[in-house]
Amino acid sequence: MSTDRLTGDAAPAPEEAAPGSPEQTAPPVAAGSPGAPAGAATAAGQGGTDEAEAPAGEGTSGRRTGQGGAEAGGDTGASGEAVAGNGAPAPDGHDTAGGPESSGASAEADARNSTPAPDGHDAAGGPESSGGGGKGRRSVAAEALAAAVRAVESGERSAASFFNDAPAPRPAAPAAPAAPAAPRERARAAAPSSAPAPVRPPSARPARGPGGEVPGSGGIREVLAAGGAPEALAGKVAETLGEHAAEALREDPWQLLAVPGVRPDQADGFARSLLGPACEPGDERRALALTGWLLERAALEGHTALESSALRDALAKASVPDPDEALRTAIAEGAVLVFQDALDAPAGVRPRAAEDEDAEQPVRVLLGLDRYALAEESLADGLARLASTFAPAQDGEASPGEAEWERAAAAAPSPSAAELIRSVAAHGLVAHSGGEAARAEPAALVAAVRAMGLRAYAAAHTEDGRRRLAAALSESPSAGPDVVAAPGRDAGPGAGPDEARETIPAAVTVAGLLADAEGPGRDEEGALALDLLVVLDAPQLDVETAAMLVESLPDGARLVLSGDPGVLWSAGPGRVFADLVAARRCPQVVSRTPDPGPIGELVSGIGIGELSQVEAPGKEVVIVPVRDAGEAVHRTVQLVADSVPRAIGVPPEQTQVITPGHGGAAGTRALNAALKDRLNPGPGRFGGFDPGDRVAYTPAPGRAVPGTVVSADAEGLHLDCAGTPVVVEREEVGELVRHGWALTAHQAAGARWPAAVVVLPGDATAGLTRAWVYTAFGRGELHLSVVHGADAALPRAVAEIPFKDRTTRLRALLQAQVPPAPTG
Repeated sequence: MSTDRLTGDAAPAPEEAAPGSPEQTAPPVAAGSPGAPAGAATAAGQGGTDEAEAPAGEGTSGRRTGQGGAEAGGDTGASGEAVAGNGAPAPDGHDTAGGPESSGASAEADARNSTPAPDGHDAAGGPESSGGGGKGRRSVAAEALAAAVRAVESGERSAASFFNDAPAPRPAAPAAPAAPAAPRERARAAAPSSAPAPVRPPSARPARGPGGEVPGSGGIREVLAAGGAPEALAGKVAETLGEHAAEALREDPWQLLAVPGVRPDQADGFARSLLGPACEPGDERRALALTGWLLERAALEGHTALESSALRDALAKASVPDPDEALRTAIAEGAVLVFQDALDAPAGVRPRAAEDEDAEQPVRVLLGLDRYALAEESLADGLARLASTFAPAQDGEASPGEAEWERAAAAAPSPSAAELIRSVAAHGLVAHSGGEAARAEPAALVAAVRAMGLRAYAAAHTEDGRRRLAAALSESPSAGPDVVAAPGRDAGPGAGPDEARETIPAAVTVAGLLADAEGPGRDEEGALALDLLVVLDAPQLDVETAAMLVESLPDGARLVLSGDPGVLWSAGPGRVFADLVAARRCPQVVSRTPDPGPIGELVSGIGIGELSQVEAPGKEVVIVPVRDAGEAVHRTVQLVADSVPRAIGVPPEQTQVITPGHGGAAGTRALNAALKDRLNPGPGRFGGFDPGDRVAYTPAPGRAVPGTVVSADAEGLHLDCAGTPVVVEREEVGELVRHGWALTAHQAAGARWPAAVVVLPGDATAGLTRAWVYTAFGRGELHLSVVHGADAALPRAVAEIPFKDRTTRLRALLQAQVPPAPTG
């Protein structure tokens, strides 16, 4: 491993490259004293919770209670850092300039929820709100859940009756994400069938009038002005709260908290201006809005629920006079749901005997929003359904097709691939883990199952992952992925039987599969027309996407979740793959295929907590020490533009820069500005962009699609995203597109480049974790340069901080519903 510079690399210049100034944003709404303007908005897009594997010894039972027991249950510390009152930064360093990127979609959401930076590509936007923030507002599904809880509490029904009832028939067509040209994105693809597709169903935006104004915006602007908030916020308010937003805000000013980018102190100032002396910290409306806001913030950090103690403490920090009463009110109003998870017995403590009925089992009380509760429970139900699909064969009895599966295993290219094929033959749900080289094993499984005449597909997280998967299926990426003959899609009027069996690509993306833009399509019941689905990059699945995916699988299908347990978890809430592995409720195949070369050796060591020097005779790994952020920017530009092309032979357009956060003197914004000045200088006439700029297009929160600017006109910004032309309308550019020479590790997860330059400035080390380092260092195929200014923080993170934990319920739900997987 070289520790200075590449061959022929010039010595660092004594002066700093212009890194750009730290992020500054304008306040989106007023706050402070009644009628006075608010302070500046929170800094956009920094934070630091990157995480990897599943923790051991977490809760088990997953029972829900309708009791208002916000004061019950102990704090296990899993979620204490998840929330902070009054919009203050969380203790782990979120929302600090130059801080590490936020876990989940929070870095993206924070960046997109603030006012655009001068370069024009960091405008507001962000994840969909869970509702208008109205008092007592909840979905039909939540009403059903609440009714079930009340029935159990009153003795009308037993809890067991809900599990003994016959299951409802499968709906005719489960909701799937919209097609690529979605109204929410307002991005029209020139070739709709191949355009990037959103993972989640987009929320419908209000239709605009002839002048481009949302109906009712006039009344909203009047209310905003009366509350001292910027009238420019009217469009986002109408989008979030609906056509009656003005009336809703007059009745409950704290509903403004549901609008992305609004902080509690700003909503308080708005309410004081409207309500005058009637505005009090203990107002029930304020407590309800704050509770929902805190849980949404926690979801951006990856949590699907929070412990009652953590939420109570956060409400106290937000100056709620009686947090316990506030939580009881929120529960009674249906704003939050309550759950109890049984805790594992501490080490050295004798487990409770089955006959000891009087002994109390310790539990933790969790509070969550119905949106994530329903997704997590739906996912657990679906995984349980799949896990019970194939009953074990009786002694001496051969299962149907066993001989054919055994022949396929015997012909597998590696022992790990053979083990995977045998496990899938006998089970409907299988977990497979391994590094980059292990992706050949799921590919071998898909090929073997197709050879049996079954409908098998493999889905990757990114388009780059799909192309690599296609290559593993022995097909050229340029010629498209492997294809199979799949019945069920009509070839057109008058087509014969052979023509009706359309050849469909076997390698797809998760987003394209759910949007019905890729894959086999759906059967008459609305389920995907397949027999086996292998999902690669499974750690990138959030609970909502995973729930939609599992719900779309037909009865009798097999599912394999495959991924590297060392990488960062999903951008959205949950830790699906880690919870599945930790639950031990399905067979787990661990690959024995190591990643090759110096980079593979380095990353494998990081995965077990060791940061060791590796031999890199071909300069596959180079360490470039720097003194400060300014020098880090200068050396990064030098590496991308000159050193790596000259010494390694990888051009700048095939080198990806990865840094911990968006803000700060060496964040993505500063690095992208410097790289644009060197690689593609221009005036940035269209929202800061010029033809030839590398960009990251974000069709949905947490998904970054690499692309290049082709042109711009009155229609919008024209992009080339991996060969797919996409047009982003003018008003959406600031929200959906940002420069992409430099990305965060979460944005880069699931993709690889010939060369990667990882920047570790000294001011962005507070939230470094082993998972972040593992993910970032593993993005380079041929070469890795590390611009190292983190000093001892890097080895300390690798050795001592495996991940930032998330509070979820999936593991407990699975352990309650599915018997333990057979061992041996």
